[in-house]
This record gives sequence, structure tokens and C-alpha cells, in this order.
Amino acid sequence: MRNETLLLQARPVLALDTQLTGEDEHFQNETLRPILKLQHDLLLAVYQTQIEKRFSTFLKLPSVQRPQWIADSIRADQRLRNLMAGIIIGQFTVAEYQIFRKNESELMRRLVTLLIQRIQSADKELIGRIETEIATMGGV
Repeated sequence: MRNETLLLQARPVLALDTQLTGEDEHFQNETLRPILKLQHDLLLAVYQTQIEKRFSTFLKLPSVQRPQWIADSIRADQRLRNLMAGIIIGQFTVAEYQIFRKNESELMRRLVTLLIQRIQSADKELIGRIETEIATMGGV
């Protein structure tokens, strides 16, 4: 059995004003954003694996084209999108999951948008990880 108190305590506290927000935005800021920050390294590792397996063109793209390429790859690859969404949803409490289910379509849209933004903002970190791995493998 999960200890949901520990689950909530593990999340980073973000300084966001959520007093005058709607229910969906409140969920986004109080649940999705902290979980995305908590799971940052794992999400990057998953995306890096996908790049290495399938998206070899990523490294050849000019930096101005990478953000759109990231967005397109996450939106187009249902398996990847579902895997990454599962990493986030798996950190929900039961109460949060019940809220998520009530407005799943809108909250999933927000989750995917935030996920894309997080990967896009970590572009340089992601490139560094990939280049380091390539260098340690002998320039494969």
C-alpha cells in the first residue's frame, strides 16, 4: 500500500499563486507542475532513449527547429506520450486521480503541453546527455 503523505511530501514546492485560478489551472499548478519537476530526470532519460532508438535526426537539427520537433515527436508517438504521461499519473494520489478522471481530456491536454515545455526547456541538457553517452560509447 502506498503512503500518500510521503508521495505528497516528495514533491517540490513551487511558488505559484493559485488562489484565483479555476479548478483545472489549480490542478495543473498544484499537482502537474510539481510532479513534472520531481520526475524531470526520469522524463529526460525516457525521451533520450527514444531519441537514441528512433529519432537520430534530432542531433542534426538546427537548435531553432528542435522545440517544434520535440513537440511533434511527443504528440505523434502515442506510445511515448502514454509512457511519459504514465510517469506523471503514477505519482497522483487517489484523490488527485479522481479529479483527473472528471476532466481527463482537458487535464491530459495540459499535462502533454507541460511535458513538451519541460523537454523543450531542457534541450541543452538533453543534447549534453546524448553527446556524453555517445562519447563514452566510442563515438557510435
